[in-house]
Amino acid sequence: MALPLIAVSLGDPGGIGPEVIAKALADASLRARARWVLIGPERALADAAARAGVAQFWTTKPDAGEPVPMLVEVPCDRIEPRATPEGGLASFAAVEMAIQMALARRPGFHERAAAIVTGPISKEAWALAGHGEFPGHTDLLAARCGRSPHAMMFVTPRLRVVLATTHIPLARVPAAVTPERVLLAIELGARMCQRLGLERPRVAVCGINPHAGESGLLGEDEARAVSPAIAAARERGIDALGPFPADTIFNAALAGTFDLVVAMYHDQGLIPVKLLDRDRAVNLTAGLPIIRTSPDHGTAYDIAGRNAANPGSMHAALSLAIDLASRQGE
Repeated sequence: MALPLIAVSLGDPGGIGPEVIAKALADASLRARARWVLIGPERALADAAARAGVAQFWTTKPDAGEPVPMLVEVPCDRIEPRATPEGGLASFAAVEMAIQMALARRPGFHERAAAIVTGPISKEAWALAGHGEFPGHTDLLAARCGRSPHAMMFVTPRLRVVLATTHIPLARVPAAVTPERVLLAIELGARMCQRLGLERPRVAVCGINPHAGESGLLGEDEARAVSPAIAAARERGIDALGPFPADTIFNAALAGTFDLVVAMYHDQGLIPVKLLDRDRAVNLTAGLPIIRTSPDHGTAYDIAGRNAANPGSMHAALSLAIDLASRQGE
């Protein structure tokens, strides 16, 4: 079986994306597990590699004749460790190209990418570049994939977490948490767990309020939205239980009682993920017709250009993309 083709966008050229990609793909054993197309400004990757002492492992020539990663240049006139229109334009274009490759719509490439891995971008830079209608990768991916129902999910060596809501203000969370939205997160998360090799995942669903509402004393949202979604999921054959208090259920998941936790809002799910496995967690988008993974961190402009970034999360994202693409090809 041919090795899967993975498209990797470098992320914001002024952030740590090029650095963590250079460091992660310096691992020859990881490179050997797939074929790679890197997309972004070569200067950003080359500078990051030089600072890290990583020898050039890529080529810009499609006919190089060797199974080495190919870099597709995306121009960027100004590379600075902050949000700029130039960085936003370059990172947006790189992601667009990766998506097109995964959807088999990119001229000049005769093979569809089996998965894409996205380096961290700046939402502010995208807005400065005129793409503020997309708050991030997930929104752009959903739009380009025909608005597929989707959910943000995180996979670590110890936890799997899927979010019912993502990047919205906390004040809007209760209204956004509907039975339909919670059920979608349960279903998509369980389906992704199956793709990861868990035939019948055990799913724990968080409540919204402290103590999961304490039987209505601390809020009615659980009875209104969460419990009906769990009941509907169980009717569809999913082993889902809850709602559970969020301050205790992650311990049960760590102990192996559950395979997946469904969190109601961003920080409820992300605080345990980043506290326990910050440099090993992977963000993936469940429900899309294409495989997409990314590291769980942002551009980290404050350390960009200093050779101080840990590539662990990016290494894990690249590895998981290979695993999912290989399973899909079987």
